[in-house]
Amino acid sequence: MEKTGGPVTAALEADPGERRVFAVRKGLLVKNDEQAARNRALFRARGVLAVNLLSSPGSGKTALLERTLADLGPGLPAAVVVGDLATENDARRLRRPGVGVVQITTGNVCHLEAAMVARACGELELEGLKLLFIENVGNLICPASYDLGEEVRVVLLAVTEGEDKPLKYPKMFKTADVVVVTKIDLAGAAGFDRAATRENLRLVAPQAVVFELSARSGQGLEGWYSYLRAQVGPSER
Repeated sequence: MEKTGGPVTAALEADPGERRVFAVRKGLLVKNDEQAARNRALFRARGVLAVNLLSSPGSGKTALLERTLADLGPGLPAAVVVGDLATENDARRLRRPGVGVVQITTGNVCHLEAAMVARACGELELEGLKLLFIENVGNLICPASYDLGEEVRVVLLAVTEGEDKPLKYPKMFKTADVVVVTKIDLAGAAGFDRAATRENLRLVAPQAVVFELSARSGQGLEGWYSYLRAQVGPSER
């Protein structure tokens, strides 16, 4: 979470109503972080790598998960928690033999919260799992503030979204462990500037590992898979 102070604190002190909103939000985030810590402890105790996927709508989270689940297969047992405002369309796309999928329908809530993930995991058999993918609600603002207990935070950026997305939504990209540039097979048609994107990511998210790939063509997927296998642990390499 971001620290407060200076002009922000002064502004809050000058407006009792705004001060109340800030206090409530801060309290919600503290409660969320406590549940996230419990989630993380559970995942680690079970030997499950939790991966939180975030992006704007249409960046290709579900397509990437479809291809990843199909290609990794039973060699890397996985389950998925899917967050959407409405419908179970994505969950239906991801369901397949041997893969547990739980849909969270958030209604008007524009992000997943740690408590939602905890309840969803209560419907999954975590024993024997190696990977838990959490497909967050499509949004580059709200989800950035909510720790879900994940070990790895992955932010997707489609080549059709523009090279300046990291500059426009810095908080989201600053929290990323991994940035996946998706739909790379459309880079030419979209006029995608790879150098500009890499430079913007370097400025905003120098800590992030960057992959460029296409779930449709398969380009670049092996690097993504190798990363996941390495994060799961030596026994799965």
